[in-house]
Amino acid sequence: MGHEFAILVAGYAFGFYMAWNIGANDVANSMASAVGAKAITIRQAIVIAAVLNITGATLIGSHVTNTIRKGIVSTEVLSDPHLALIGALSALLAAALWVSFATWRSLPVSTTHAIVGAMIGFGIMAGGTEVINWAKLGAVVLSWIISPIFSLVIGFIMFRVIVKTILSRKDNLQVALRFSPLFIGLACFVVVLSFLFKTPLGKRLSISTPMAFALALPAAVALGLWGRHLLTKISDKFQDGNAEEVFRRIQIGTSCYVALAQGANDVANAIGPLAVIYFLVKTGSVGAKVPVPIFLLFFGGIGIACGIAMAGYRVMTTMGSKITTLTNTRGFAVDFAAATTVLMASKMGLPVSTTHAAVGGVMGVGIARGLEAVNFRIIFQIMIYWILTVPAAALTSMLLFKIMESLV
Repeated sequence: MGHEFAILVAGYAFGFYMAWNIGANDVANSMASAVGAKAITIRQAIVIAAVLNITGATLIGSHVTNTIRKGIVSTEVLSDPHLALIGALSALLAAALWVSFATWRSLPVSTTHAIVGAMIGFGIMAGGTEVINWAKLGAVVLSWIISPIFSLVIGFIMFRVIVKTILSRKDNLQVALRFSPLFIGLACFVVVLSFLFKTPLGKRLSISTPMAFALALPAAVALGLWGRHLLTKISDKFQDGNAEEVFRRIQIGTSCYVALAQGANDVANAIGPLAVIYFLVKTGSVGAKVPVPIFLLFFGGIGIACGIAMAGYRVMTTMGSKITTLTNTRGFAVDFAAATTVLMASKMGLPVSTTHAAVGGVMGVGIARGLEAVNFRIIFQIMIYWILTVPAAALTSMLLFKIMESLV
């Protein structure tokens, strides 16, 4: 019993460490553009993101998790409970160590790809290369190209539309107020559809595509008109008296959505392997899918919040100010591009990373102002780390598996 208790304690420690790293690295996906555009301060971003990530993880997070992320490794390797325990522990720690290193370097990486790489390392050690679904791994590699390019194009187009319709006009504040239902409505349309398709709660509701559109369209129209009403009421208090003040308010809303969805979707990267350990210790076996108790989701949410509070500023600074200079209109275009990319790619069955989409969106609005507006040195560094994520996590997981196998 003492042996199993020690493994469970280690599982909780590694799970919390992984959740901490998700918060530290992935908070930039939701808050970097808002902080970079000075819509909110870093301190406000940390508080907002922490609260929304805990809420998303606990209330909207998946109550059932796949034991092997993304089906890349065959579930046959879980047939031996002892190997499964060591594998889940080594995968958790390996993924967390890589994300922690990337965060220390202030570079955004995909936490999902880190856990996928770590599980591949465990799979190879436990069952050899034949248990790896190389086609699905190829799809993950494809996402390094798909996500940023999709988002770059959408971000570029959206920002050019804003420039042409609003920013090029002398009375751009009044024009922004007039067009605000369109931009608020578009953002709300994507947000509602994303909640219905992309979150674990939406998947449990199993709403069809036509029904989702029937719900999202009137909600977007109503919220767009209501948003303009509120903005018009407070427009006399706008300090700068230009369109950026309008988009500042809209951008805070889009950033809040991404933070809520992040908690719901990414908590599984830390809690999935922990749930495997929990049920192996508790029952001695585990299936292809594992039920996740709500206290584990809350535990993961707290871990994410701690990471946001303690180290979230590092990657936020890189994405918010080091790639290109952001304003509120550009920040809105980034958030819209990232959310739309994740939604479209998911519906098309394409692999996608929110981190990659967010970076692509920042690049898109930067390029819309000219190539000289983008820091390609930082972009190159980020891309190197994206490519290294899966192999680095896999190799670390293999090493940790050997060490733990000799100890446990």
